[in-house]
Amino acid sequence: MQTERNAIVTQARFAQQYREYLEKNGFLDPTIRLQKQPDGSVALPVLCNKLNQLDHLNLCDTVAPGSTCTFTLLKNPISSKKALVKTCHQRLQEELCALLKCRGVLWTEELSHDVPQVWKRHGDMIVLNESAFQAEIWKTLEPEVWHVVGNAVGVRRIAKEGRISADGFRTPRVTLLLGDDAWVHHVDNGIRYTFDITKCMFSSGNITEKLRVSSFDCSGEVVVDLYAGIGYFALPFLMHTGAAYVHACEWNPHAVDALLKNLELNKVSDRCKVHSGDNQQLLLRNLADRVNLGLIPNSEEGWPVACKLLKEDRGGILHIHNNVSLFHAKRDSLVNKKNNNARSSKEQRQHLTKMELARSNSEMTSPASTYALQSIAIEENTPDLRWKNNKSKFESNCGTCCEKKQVTHPEWQVWAESTALRIRNILETHHKKPWSTNIFHIEYVKSYAPYIDHVVLDLECRPCDNN
Repeated sequence: MQTERNAIVTQARFAQQYREYLEKNGFLDPTIRLQKQPDGSVALPVLCNKLNQLDHLNLCDTVAPGSTCTFTLLKNPISSKKALVKTCHQRLQEELCALLKCRGVLWTEELSHDVPQVWKRHGDMIVLNESAFQAEIWKTLEPEVWHVVGNAVGVRRIAKEGRISADGFRTPRVTLLLGDDAWVHHVDNGIRYTFDITKCMFSSGNITEKLRVSSFDCSGEVVVDLYAGIGYFALPFLMHTGAAYVHACEWNPHAVDALLKNLELNKVSDRCKVHSGDNQQLLLRNLADRVNLGLIPNSEEGWPVACKLLKEDRGGILHIHNNVSLFHAKRDSLVNKKNNNARSSKEQRQHLTKMELARSNSEMTSPASTYALQSIAIEENTPDLRWKNNKSKFESNCGTCCEKKQVTHPEWQVWAESTALRIRNILETHHKKPWSTNIFHIEYVKSYAPYIDHVVLDLECRPCDNN
């Protein structure tokens, strides 16, 4: 059966200009190849639903003055290479459809929605989201269905993730569907990781923070990672920042096993001591130039430990991860709009800050001293602004670049100021002398849910007699 497609014909020397114009404006049909005509001219296929928007008389002057332009019908057009290439999702769906047809099962739209379009990949393993393959029919086809999936996407092993276990270790609930070995390999920012995917977490969403850490200059420094996991941040400190030595603390025995393997794998085990067990029992004191507290939703239990680890004579820097709730800010914004008598954003921030600092002071007492705190600027007339238009760009020492929008939110600032005060109180209580805390930076990592943001506070802590 003969097929036809609409096309625009112009001289060969103007074909590229026409192609760029048609692509830019959404007129070109990407599923059909450009076709050379017997007289040497070129036919460019256009989308049928865009045809009435084209005026070939004006195109000549708009696209390429001096050109000619006519409409034609391409007989039996040839599909473009792009149209012939199938995505993994398309191949997967076709293979599953064929499997069900052999079993006498009719393919439905519900089953189509059950087939995943994205997944995580670790070498020869893919990890499916918990929402994939929920229909009961897939269970009746095991294990054959997983062999079909593996062949379609080109892997030998398949796993499916569930929710994180509430066991204190944040153990992932991952089920191995195809294959016998759950250990995977992953390369991230020039660092090699290996871990048992059913026992340990790997958060790809933290890549921007790992790149930022890799851009630090920690030459000659001693770093303590209180929640090391499999080495998410300990390894970037060791491999990219110039840190002299890292103490890595971890209480999940499965993560400790992976961490030790990763230190050997990256040939940095001679510069790292792994402390297995509860970091509350850590005997180290007075040695760290900086401490990483990468536990969420918060790492408050580790704050006293971190303060004892900092060098007594000159202090250091704390990198404090936290999940900050924006719910109250959103609620207050809606109430203020409804009542139409909201206080100015500056007054509102001052009010929120006073409330938070009052709560902090009621929780912890400390010697009277000078409190030094530098705030991050927040645009006064936009209390609900999260994203600014400017961007920051940083490059890791291994050459990896990362560009991120600058982010800010009043709730982050309230939390940061409260944290700075509470950390100062802990330091003064422990050392029996005045300390200052200075907010260097608040970094946005990612959002977990509406109004919950994962942020990192870079907090400088110094004894006052060292200023």
